[in-house]
Amino acid sequence: MTDSRGPTAVPTRLNRSALAVPGNNPKFIDRAPKSDADVVFFDLEDSVPMDQKPAARRLVIEAISDLDFRGKAVSVRINGLDTPFMYRDVIDLVEAAGAKLDLILIPKVGCPGDVRMVDVLLSQIEAAMGLTRRIGLELLIETAAGVQNLDAIAAASPRTEAILFGSGDFAASTGARLPGIGLPSPDYRILTAPDPATGRREAHWGDLWHYVLSRLVIAARANGLRPIDGPFSDVKDLDGCEAAMRRAAALGFEGKMVIHPSQIDAANRLFAPAPDEIAQARRVLAAMAEAERDGRAAVTLDGRMIDIASIRQAETIVAKADLIGA
Repeated sequence: MTDSRGPTAVPTRLNRSALAVPGNNPKFIDRAPKSDADVVFFDLEDSVPMDQKPAARRLVIEAISDLDFRGKAVSVRINGLDTPFMYRDVIDLVEAAGAKLDLILIPKVGCPGDVRMVDVLLSQIEAAMGLTRRIGLELLIETAAGVQNLDAIAAASPRTEAILFGSGDFAASTGARLPGIGLPSPDYRILTAPDPATGRREAHWGDLWHYVLSRLVIAARANGLRPIDGPFSDVKDLDGCEAAMRRAAALGFEGKMVIHPSQIDAANRLFAPAPDEIAQARRVLAAMAEAERDGRAAVTLDGRMIDIASIRQAETIVAKADLIGA
């Protein structure tokens, strides 16, 4: 991704699981550093009642300042730009705990201007506080406008690291009917033609979210960003949650927002490269290195030509495996 200041690179982070932690719940806040989640994001938005917003902000600032989050990235979902809380969320967080804050998650991003506004505000605070480590942005797409403007949103700021999908608010924005956040809908299905012998018709469910998820992963990857799937709200249905994770991983997503610790292990496992994938990727890179030493332009492995896309994919798999190992 590039901007007027030149080329930029998204920091490498593990983002298989992003654990949502209500900013007004001290018990959950204290447990967060002990979880196995790659990213902990404290929520100041939907999970916090209006009259508790300032108190939750103070709790989150204390947690980021005092708790040990080594091995995890720390993010905060601020309140929306259309609320009276966003301004103080950003200023108080960064002034008090900016040195330990990795990411800010912007909800309901609808246009590039939403991203640029927070970017400019962050730049001013970082300069005033003398912070040398840039805070990254995560963008939550959960409205029809956000999906319509995805390409421009993804390219709006060199701070952006990840794009996430929020199906609950997206359904409200579009008028979609769904049984729960991130869940499949029994109404989104087709019926087969009647069986000639029995007259029986089978019902095949479709994926209500396929179009949006495909759009999101393409926009993210085209700009070098991490695509992260939204939450699965039925915490008792681990099989359904795993199915949703497999679907997202197959599309190219790097991880998933999780709303309960019981979902973390599956996310870390399913969004990690499998051992055979890692072994094959290392073989590809070894074959490439051998060809370079021999002065050969063409690289083959197991009788197949290795192209640039294969090499890049191998490098990504090995880099992720190394991060997990570390």
